[in-house]
Amino acid sequence: MDANDSLPRVVVGVDGSQPSHAALRWAVRHAGMIGGVVDAVGAWEPPSHFGWSAPVVDATFDQELAERKFADELGEVLGTDCPVQVRRAMVMGDASDVLLEAAKGAELLVVGSHGRGGFTRALLGSVSTRCAQHATCPVVIVRAQ
Repeated sequence: MDANDSLPRVVVGVDGSQPSHAALRWAVRHAGMIGGVVDAVGAWEPPSHFGWSAPVVDATFDQELAERKFADELGEVLGTDCPVQVRRAMVMGDASDVLLEAAKGAELLVVGSHGRGGFTRALLGSVSTRCAQHATCPVVIVRAQ
């Protein structure tokens, strides 16, 4: 058992959008205040999920690309001197399903107000709305500055 398993867990959704960067920074600050750890969670779906059916050269390519972009993004937002432990998870699946599952047993779920979707004028994005409606823990929705 990891020594950090007993610490409060703050789960944050990261998708590359500016609101998710703000959510990640907010989650790190909050985890620092409560003595917790951050679980940064990203979701990816293979192109075939969207109906793209070209031949796949390497089935692991999409996952490796998603994980590399995720790691680069976390490094860019958090830098090298993060005040709390940030555990990383890139999971295949629908973003809201992945975040709702990851948030089970968490102290808090933090998401950006909008992701990469097209309806930026809406008050909330579809993932943040679904998380707010169905999470088993409190949810904080963060807007980009």
